[in-house]
Amino acid sequence: MNTNLPDGWTIERVRSVSGDAEAEALTLERLVVVGRPDAILSFHDLCLARADGEWYMGQLDTDGSLV
Repeated sequence: MNTNLPDGWTIERVRSVSGDAEAEALTLERLVVVGRPDAILSFHDLCLARADGEWYMGQLDTDGSLV
């Protein structure tokens, strides 16, 4: 499980702030178009990926890749 959230953040805090009780941290073993992420969060149909200190928004493809 991915635990590389920014300092001071937990998945529970992400859920609380986002209002999405089902938000989850995803594993990093997937293709992500922006490069090599160090954190991936899932919010139903949307995902956030952090790579090189920047956050990107995308969706999971049927093969599990993030585009």
